[in-house]
Order: sequence, then C-alpha cells, then structure tokens
Amino acid sequence: MFTIEQITIAHLKVKSGADFPNYFKEIKYLGVIEYVTYVSDGHTNYYGNDGHKATSPAKYEELTITNNSNIDQFKNDLKIHQQGKTDYYTFCTDCAKSGIEKWKVCMEKMTCSYFDKAGNELLVETISQ
Repeated sequence: MFTIEQITIAHLKVKSGADFPNYFKEIKYLGVIEYVTYVSDGHTNYYGNDGHKATSPAKYEELTITNNSNIDQFKNDLKIHQQGKTDYYTFCTDCAKSGIEKWKVCMEKMTCSYFDKAGNELLVETISQ
C-alpha cells in the first residue's frame, strides 16, 4: 500500500502542469487508483485497492471558491498551466476564482474531471501518457 510520503516524493518532481503525465504514471505504479484534490486548501484524498485511503495535509491557507463557475476562464487558465506557465498555487487560485471546487483523477479511465461546488462535472480531460 502506498503512503503519503511516497506520493509526496513523486509530487516534488512536479514544477508545473507540464510535469503531470510523469507524476500520473509514478503514483499509478505505487497503487493509486483514484484521487480527489480540493482547491480550498490543496489537500488530496488518494484511494487504492481494498479501500486503502491516504490523505495529504493542506498545502496552503484556505481559498474561497466562488459560487458562479466560469468554465471559459477556467479552460484558459488550465491551458496556461498545462503549458508550464503557472505554478500549482497560482493554478489553484485560478480554479477558486472560476468556481472549481475539486478535481478527480481516475487512473483506470485515464481522466481528470473538474467539479463545481454543487458537484456538477464541468470538464473531463483524457490524460495522455
């Protein structure tokens, strides 16, 4: 079973959204089958087989998530982040401003889904390796 320490070591290699595919491969190899990251404070719940769960601590002070989603602005911010032009905290701040509450990564489906505060799935991306 994976630990938060192992995931943290993998995450230290991520400097921008451009590094995400390698991070995905590494934590999948560790046994993570799904994870959910919460924009409010950056903590993540990681899930493995047989109900295994590990939760990371908050990464920053709490952000306020706007109630009104702006999917067009979010898509633009996401594109910029994936090009490596913003760091993680800036991306999370942008998510909060656009009404993104969390994202869920499914290793089996190879998808990353973004949700608003009401639980609506606003965007699903296929993860390429």
